[in-house]
Amino acid sequence: MSALSAFDALALMRALCAVSLVVQTLEFLRLRAPLGPAGVWSFAVQQGDLAHAGAPVRAAFAMLSRPPVHTAHLVLRLVAALLLPFGFGLPVSLFLFLGTLAILIRWRGAFNGGSDFMTVAVLTALVIADAGALFGRAETGAAAALWYAAVQAISSYFVSGAVKLLDADWRSGRALPIFLDGGIYGPLPPGSVFRRPAVALACSWGFILWECAFPLALVAPAVAAACCAVALVFHLLVFRFFGLNRFVFAWAATFPAIVYAAGSF
Repeated sequence: MSALSAFDALALMRALCAVSLVVQTLEFLRLRAPLGPAGVWSFAVQQGDLAHAGAPVRAAFAMLSRPPVHTAHLVLRLVAALLLPFGFGLPVSLFLFLGTLAILIRWRGAFNGGSDFMTVAVLTALVIADAGALFGRAETGAAAALWYAAVQAISSYFVSGAVKLLDADWRSGRALPIFLDGGIYGPLPPGSVFRRPAVALACSWGFILWECAFPLALVAPAVAAACCAVALVFHLLVFRFFGLNRFVFAWAATFPAIVYAAGSF
């Protein structure tokens, strides 16, 4: 038996996704000036990326980029995110999904890298669940949604570990201090423990083995919960060194799905 029922796991995923979307939306609201006509990210600069699209598409994004429309969209997105955990169904999840896609297209596909794609994956799962409920298949839709989110998250860890495993610099430990030198607080101090070859090697292989072994989370709910706990620490460390706060919330939203999937065999 699963440690979480499909509906309980789905409710937790909705709540955690809502937190993630609220954080993202508040950040976007703070970026309105740089996105305005006089800002460094004005649509006049970015519209060249849509040159291949048809005139109606370009006109739609030009309208969405207007400051009053952009602000209204973000306010509605914030309201929709706050409503997400309370069972408003497909209209809310679909609005958030389509609005997120529009924002990412404006940002040439991604604003914050993997966290954006994981947000889209979770919203896709919620659309699946809500569509299932709309057509009288709530339990099937919930299970499909949770498995979709779980597979997306588990594969993201596995692929990340596999890429490191194939890289000689990661296998030798040389890549870790170089990677950390790019953190938000500047290069590591000369005496940093992470510059010690033995420590860098141990940390590198710790990440490689943990990420490559992440599919084993599906063995049992307790194993899944432990893997997710380690993942949370990992994302908090990434936040600490690189300031990527969105990664914490985006991946945390998938943890209920992983625990559910581990217990649903």
